Amino acid sequence: MKGKAAEFFEDLHIYQRARELANAIYVATKGSKFGCDFGLIDQIRRAAVSVLSNIAEGFERGSKTEFIQFLYIAKASCGEVRAQLQIARDQNYIAEAEYNRLYELCKQISGMISNFIAHLQTSNYQGEKNERPKRLIPQNDKKRMEKFFASQGIKLPNYDQPEEQ
Repeated sequence: MKGKAAEFFEDLHIYQRARELANAIYVATKGSKFGCDFGLIDQIRRAAVSVLSNIAEGFERGSKTEFIQFLYIAKASCGEVRAQLQIARDQNYIAEAEYNRLYELCKQISGMISNFIAHLQTSNYQGEKNERPKRLIPQNDKKRMEKFFASQGIKLPNYDQPEEQ
């Protein structure tokens, strides 16, 4: 796949870091101080999961334009996690050191997403949706030619099968 560095979304570094963030948020929200604020727990977990989910969904959409759109949504969710971390810190739900670690991870992921968007915007690769029809053209041409020759009573050799000796 020319121009496509990753075959699966799990191969993307931004996905791997977003997964790390989501798991860290789950661990941080299991703490006893966080335990009673079900609304904030739900919101911050959803936002953290949204980061990696949007990276995955955008990748799987198969077009560069849609992928970039979903990356912007993932970046926005990363900002949402940062804002919710500030509330958690203000309410003393998490220690300052944990807040700093998670906040910096969010900023790092946000920057990585921005850089990846910039890379995609300058890339010639348009996505699987646009590449796939090009791959099918030779197959369709072969089928059309076989159909035409069959209508003319001409049998073509089958080059896909090994010759019998």
